[in-house]
This record gives sequence, structure tokens and C-alpha cells, in this order.
Amino acid sequence: MKQCKDLKIVAVEHPNDGYVLLKLTDKEPLPAVRAGQFVEIKVDNSPQTFLRRPISVNFVDEDCNELWLLIQIVGEGTRQLSRLQVGDMLNVLFPLGNGFMQGVTGERVLLVGGGVGIAPLLEYAKQLKQVGATPYLLLGGRSANNLLQLDLFSKYGEVYVTTEDGSMGEQGFVTNHSILENYNSQLSTLNSQLFQRISCCGPKPMMMAVARWAKQHQVRCEVSLENLMACGLGACLCCVEKTVKGNVCVCKEGPVFDINELTWQI
Repeated sequence: MKQCKDLKIVAVEHPNDGYVLLKLTDKEPLPAVRAGQFVEIKVDNSPQTFLRRPISVNFVDEDCNELWLLIQIVGEGTRQLSRLQVGDMLNVLFPLGNGFMQGVTGERVLLVGGGVGIAPLLEYAKQLKQVGATPYLLLGGRSANNLLQLDLFSKYGEVYVTTEDGSMGEQGFVTNHSILENYNSQLSTLNSQLFQRISCCGPKPMMMAVARWAKQHQVRCEVSLENLMACGLGACLCCVEKTVKGNVCVCKEGPVFDINELTWQI
């Protein structure tokens, strides 16, 4: 059930100059969140920021009743959020949208993330492991400085890394990684597909490349779109995406879509 609440900030972490991690809590138990869902945040003390900011749910710590938001600092709104301190209150509308696939018990699922698109994959990796699936993480960034929370990801699955400058992992884009480039040769040692599903979040060109790879190798694939979402409720029409069934609001019908629902040229 959607809620609009003032949540208390219990931790503010700066993994590097370009990101801030906010950990939020409430006196009441937080509502259940499906991995891939997002929140809309009201940004106070920022005259230039009129609309709420959509942020993916990074992680839910049920034991501590905490909701984590990993935020890339790209404009005045997110810059103001990065200045918040422990004890401040943040008005949050959540949980919003539809998340990643469910019903994947026993399956091998490849999670592909680029840049801040890695954020929702941490919670999904946790939820996959909880239901008996096997997550694999393929994470890419421009450099090692852009790869965050690798220690946390490694708790839930095997982690593979690419960087454009070669400062960590294999050099290149995620689709250049050897687990994808050598996929066909790896299949010869298995009785089934190496990955039954792929879930992807990141820059659109990266997601389109992953979608092409998935279609070529007949692996079911879903992507989390990052269209501008001002209201989160399907009212403002800022986030419309063309699909095979017509135009839909990403905030309401997504943000996660099966690639076969989209009209991308893949």
C-alpha cells in the first residue's frame, strides 16, 4: 500500500564525491517493498526544485526497519539531498511502480547494472537469494570509482565487473565481459542455459545492448527504465514510453518491463 510519510534519516554516507547513501526509518514498520520499486522524494529548501525526485529503492534492512536510497548527485535537487544530516526528516511517497520478476525460485538470474543503475539490484539480489534463486551480478562503470557496494553484492551472488578505463575488472562495457562474450562455449558444459533470466538497469544504450544480447541468445530479459517521473502516480504524463500495446506511464506500468513489451529496435 502506498504511503506518504516523513521518514527519519538515521545514516548519511558518501561512498564518493558523486553519490550519497541515505538510510531512512520510521516509528512504524515500513511497508513491504518489491525489488525494483521506487520512491518519490520531496526536496525541501531548494527553490529550484518544484517536483519530487524519483529514487530507486537500494536496499531494505528489515531487522533495522531501514530503507536505503543510493543517490547520484547530478543537479540541484540531488545536491540538496546530499546535504541532509542524521536526524533530518524526509517526506517520501512509496512504494511506487512495479518491480522485477517474481517466481524465479531455483533459477539462475543475471543482474546487469551500469552506473547508478546498480542501485535497485542489491535488494533484488537479496530477494532472489531468499527464494532459492541464484543471482549473478555483472556491474559496469566508467572507472573503479563508479562501482559501489561491491562488498554487499558479494554477499548475495558472484560478482563480475567491467570498467571502461580498465581500472577494475575487465576493460570495456558489460556486454564485452567474458561471461557474455564466451557464452556459447560455456553452454557446451551445461545441460541448460547458463542464465534463465536477465534483469538490467542503467543507461539506456547499455540496456539496449543487453536486450539485443538476450534476444540473440533467447534468454528472457527485463529492463528498468529511468524516464523522468515527476508524480509517480501516472498523472503528470512526464514518463510516457511507447510499447507494443501503446503509450504507457513508466511510473505506473513499470519501471520494469519485459523487453518484448518495448518497441526498441533490438
